[in-house]
Parts: sequence; C-alpha cells; structure tokens
Amino acid sequence: MVLTHSATSDGSHIFHNNLTNKYLLIANNGNTIEVSSSYPAGYTQETKPEVISCIIGLIRLKLGAYVIVGTKHSVTGSVLGNDIASIDGYRIYAVGHNQLSNTSASTEEKQYLELLNKQLRNATLFYSIHNRYDLTNSLQKQFTNQHPKIDDRFWWNKYLSEPIAHVDLGFEFTTPIIYGYFKSHSTKFNGKSLQFALLTRRSTSRAGTRYFRRGIDIDGNVANFNETEQIFTSEENHVFSILQTRGSVPVYWAEVNNLKYKPNLEISSQSSREATERHFAQQVALYGDNYLVNLVNQKGYEKPVKDAYEQAVENLPEKLRQHVNYIYFDFHHECKGMKFYKIGLLLERLTNLGYTSDNYFEIDLATKQIISLQNKIVRTNCMDCLDRTNVVQGTIGRWFLQTQLVKQGYIYNGKPFEAIDPKFNLFFQNFWADNADAVSCAYSGTGALKTDFTRLGKRTYKGAFDDFCNSVTRYYKNNLADGSRQDSYDLFLGKFKPFQDSVKSPFIDRKAPIFQLLPYLMGTSLLILLAILYSPRGSLFSFKNLFLIGLVLFFNIRSLQYIFKNGFQFVDWPKLVPLDYLKKEEVYDGTGKFVGIKYDKTEHFKGISKKKN
Repeated sequence: MVLTHSATSDGSHIFHNNLTNKYLLIANNGNTIEVSSSYPAGYTQETKPEVISCIIGLIRLKLGAYVIVGTKHSVTGSVLGNDIASIDGYRIYAVGHNQLSNTSASTEEKQYLELLNKQLRNATLFYSIHNRYDLTNSLQKQFTNQHPKIDDRFWWNKYLSEPIAHVDLGFEFTTPIIYGYFKSHSTKFNGKSLQFALLTRRSTSRAGTRYFRRGIDIDGNVANFNETEQIFTSEENHVFSILQTRGSVPVYWAEVNNLKYKPNLEISSQSSREATERHFAQQVALYGDNYLVNLVNQKGYEKPVKDAYEQAVENLPEKLRQHVNYIYFDFHHECKGMKFYKIGLLLERLTNLGYTSDNYFEIDLATKQIISLQNKIVRTNCMDCLDRTNVVQGTIGRWFLQTQLVKQGYIYNGKPFEAIDPKFNLFFQNFWADNADAVSCAYSGTGALKTDFTRLGKRTYKGAFDDFCNSVTRYYKNNLADGSRQDSYDLFLGKFKPFQDSVKSPFIDRKAPIFQLLPYLMGTSLLILLAILYSPRGSLFSFKNLFLIGLVLFFNIRSLQYIFKNGFQFVDWPKLVPLDYLKKEEVYDGTGKFVGIKYDKTEHFKGISKKKN
C-alpha cells in the first residue's frame, strides 16, 4: 500500500491509497471519517500531498483530536516474501485548527501531547508494508486458521485504529502494528541457502514500566508478557517456527519504589488464586502444555516471589495442573562464575519432562502440507523477565535451530552449528541480543544486561561494566523518570481517555510544599557551592567561604537523609491510572487546612513479605 497525505484549508486530512485509488477523509471535528473512491467534494487542498509510511491512528485528547502517521520506515527483513519495516519517524497532526491557547486546559493538552510524543519516540514499532502479513499472529496460527483474526493481545495501535475501523474494514489505510522486535537475514550455511528471522510481540494488556507493572491483574493478564517467534526457512522451502513466552510471576506482588536501590518487595495479602487460574487457562488454551521455567533466586530478597509462584501453581485445579509443568532453575547459583553452559542442565530437565526440541511448527510451502505442530511452550520468567530470561530463551532458540538444521541436511556430523559456520552464529547471537535490548528498553528503560554472553557466547569485563552503567541508569529512570513513561503507555493504549477521564488536570502536583521544593532548594544550594569553588571572593579558604561551603554541604546531607527517609514521597509516580499498591491520602494541619497529599501503600501491600525476608 502506498499512501499520500494532504491537509485541507479547514484542518481536515485526506489520505489517498494509490493502489486502490480510494480516499480517506478525517474531517475537522475529529468524528466525521469516511472513505470514498474519489477526492472528497467541497474540500480545498492546503498542502501538497506527501508520501507517508502508514497511518498509526487517531486519538482524541481533552480539547481536540489528532491523527498520527508514520513518516519514515526502514525494512528490517521479510517473512515469506513480505517486507516488514520499523517505523523510524512520525508526525502528529491536529484535526481542525489549533485549539491550544494560554489556558490551563491547553497546558494540560500539551502535556498529553508530550506523553504521546514520548511513547512514539521510544517505542520500537513494526508493520507489514503492504498489509500482506499478520504480525500479530504466529505462522502456525496463520496456516491453521483459514481467516485468522488479528490478535488483540499484540495489536499495539488497536485503540488508535478504532475510530477509523468502521470505514476501513479492509485495512486499506490503517495498519496493525506491533511493539517489539523483528529482523530477518538470508544467507548460505554450509553451502545451502536459508533465511532466519526473529520476532517479538509485546502484549497490550498490563503494559508498562518495570516497577509500575508487576505481577497479575484480576483478568489473568501479567506484566511484561511477550511472545517471541523464531522462524527458519530452508532451501527446500520448509518453514519452521518455534514460540516462547515470557511474563511476570502470575500472583499479586509489587516492588514498591522508595529511592533505595532495592525497593520494598511486597506479596499482596489478597488471594490471587482465581487470577492465576485464569492466566494459565488462557495460556494452555492458546499454546498447549506450558513448561514454566522460574529463574528467580531461592534465597534472600527474591525468595518470597519464588514461594508465592510455587504455591500458586500447586493451588491450580487438577484438570489445569495436568497441562502445567513447573521447573525451578536457580540461574545465579547454577551459572555462578560465568558458567552459562550450565543452562544445558535446564534443557535436560525440560527433555525429561517431555519438552523436546522437535516440538515446533513445520510446513512444506511447495505442497502446503503441514508436517508438525507446536503443542507445547516454555514460559520463562525471572524478576523482570529480562536479563536471565533473555539468556535462557536464546539458548532454547539455539537448541531448536540445531535440531532443524540437522533435519534439513545442513549439518551431517552432529557438530553444533556455531562450530560449522561462526559467521552465521554471529548473526544468530546478535539477533537475540538485539531482541533482548528491545524488550528491556520497553520495560526497564535501558538495554538488557548480560548481552555480552548473548552476543559473544561469553562474559567480558566490558560487558560487566556496561551492565553496571545500565543498572545505574535503571535506578534513576525507575525511581525518578518512569511515572511519565507509564502514563505514555496508558494514554497511547486507551487505558486513560482524557476527554472522559480528566475532570481536573492530573498533572497538578498536590504534594506538601516541602516535598515539592526540597529538590529545587538542593539544586540551588549546589549552584551556590559551584559558584564559590569556581570564583571565590578572596581566598577559597577564608572563614566566610569555608562557612558557606560547610553550610551548603550540611544542608544537602540533611536533605538527602530526609529524602531517603521519606523516599516514597519523592518517587515519580504515574498520574493517569492508579497503581495496584498505591493510594493518595489528603493531609490536613491542626486547623483543618489542606496541606497536600501523601502517598502510601494500600492495605493489601503493607509489609506482607518483610517477615519472610
């Protein structure tokens, strides 16, 4: 599909599909949307038609509606001859004339627009260029369902597409987009052609950032749920697909930010039995038998999460329990000292439980004959479902590819494929490492840890230093910057609708004055300190200068002590959708005057895991 866009004199927008020669009109009130086979009558073209990559969707904020388009893209590979591209540029157009003025309402609108920009800047979005391939569904689903329905779990712009969907039934203008990762590579291996592709789809349910979306919700959706598909196409035109999933531990739990490096780990006192049952009922219905690989530590800080997970699995109904196999693997203990080859022990345990490397989807494209179906899946988790999970998933992907290469005659002597073709192995490792970074950036705000092992097959000092830098960055972002990032998810996905949910601006800071002003006072005092050090009046060691330096240092030390003592009040909390574990309490002085709000944990998340720790 080739689209062009032009704006009209009244602020409406007209899109033209050059392949079908149809026009899409989004009129200036944001509600009139129509498709016609000719240029809409009565509209005067204001701008010259520009070629665009795709229409991402239409969103209504508080004052107006906005159409979002992808302006640039780059092809990152193909599946079955269908090009897949990442969206590299975008633009947000107001529908109608700019309604923003110097009012409090327009200030609120600008903040919503900034959240929208933040989501679009940071997201890794992919789409099928001609809408010929359904990125939301696996190959197995597409070949075993005559008319596969778009999978709402991974349709990232579904909410934005809804205003247009009633007139664009054939997807001639809108494009289903996924958030995640896609890349493919065609090459020769041992003298034979092949194509390798890796694709990750991020779920729209319980989507968000590392500490603000944990565990499970009442509907059985878990945080950071991703489906990863590894695709191998042989020279004989056989296509292989293997799915893996990852997702947060499916119980009610949280890590509550408090500015400390390790947040408070809390297991909710509320029973998650029904929610956990819903989750695994969904997973078994979608994927078949589930093999649950749990990688959290069995001692110390992470132990309550391990115990809660195991208890949740034990409490599943027997009928469901027959399709759920729990495997605990203490990653940090087993692989201590960079002994990552010991993940082979996990593969042995999977094999002993009936999960083998020949359980994949295979189809012969020449005859359209389905050779085998995948009816089992590995669901991997650690605390964040990022770093340890990435290493294990990459190892499982390698295990399957080795089996498939042997079956298709690329390997005859049983040697591992990395020994036969190191160059191809490098592509394989980098695909999995790039995938790890994409999933990690979406959730934690930084690239993944341990990717030196994923890329190179070993840990390095540079990798350890990079991990340290990423850990420090995660600390800063997760405590002091992720509130707005979480808001950007909730706005983009329609979890918060400003035109109906915003009675008062959610961006007004109502915390007590000391919590609002203290960081600014500390910043000002540090500027004074720098001024004294850079350009002292007289000798730097004069009594006056030393007194001021000591005063500034004393003020900042005391302020830091106060901040960490009350760290809960200084975290950058989300403003649009309430968190499971967080409540706001209004604080009044002795005369009954309102002095601000104070954040606290809800009753279900107060100190449940501290005794266990």
